Amino acid sequence: MSAVGLFYVGAVLFINGLMLLGRIPAKSAGIFNVLVGGLQCVMPLLILAQSGGDPAALRATFPIFLFGFTYLYVGIANLAGISGEGIGWFSLFVAASAIYAAIDSFAAEDFTFAVIWGAWAVLWLLFFALLALEKTAWTRFAGWLVTLWAVPTTSIPAVLLLRDAWVPGAAGAVGTILVLGVLAGVAALLARRPAAAAGRTPAAVEELAGQPA
Repeated sequence: MSAVGLFYVGAVLFINGLMLLGRIPAKSAGIFNVLVGGLQCVMPLLILAQSGGDPAALRATFPIFLFGFTYLYVGIANLAGISGEGIGWFSLFVAASAIYAAIDSFAAEDFTFAVIWGAWAVLWLLFFALLALEKTAWTRFAGWLVTLWAVPTTSIPAVLLLRDAWVPGAAGAVGTILVLGVLAGVAALLARRPAAAAGRTPAAVEELAGQPA
């Protein structure tokens, strides 16, 4: 995945996590989702146009489209008030693709990115549960997990890739697992705290689904 595009994915995931927590209105988050989603669709097209049919370039671009389509879908749904069940079922497809990408990264001995792809699969499975299965009781945990995992799984790896400081081996993978595990525990603890305002959590899910709260 393009390191430049990956850097901005951290920002949009962080914003979407805060939206789930009811801290950012859906339409406000929708604008940034459209911007980043558009970037994540244009960049792979440019890569493909310059690849000359290189199989490695083709394999590298398909995951970018998965996330680009997700953010465009969320952004348009939030701005237009479209129901979000389709986003939920598409998120299941993205999660399955992320599992495949994790296996592919593991086979290529990039164990750190295999862990990160696995983390993304978890996040998109949560989006599936919230929007397609209507598991609203999970909203606060999902919101905190997305918020806390956003930068460590995207922007930080992007900076390391841009600085040619990426650690693909077992040490990087173990370190990533430890960091994400601690943050998941923090998310679970924060999710147990009462919401700041009554009814905020269900409203956040409705807004993510494109419905006015």
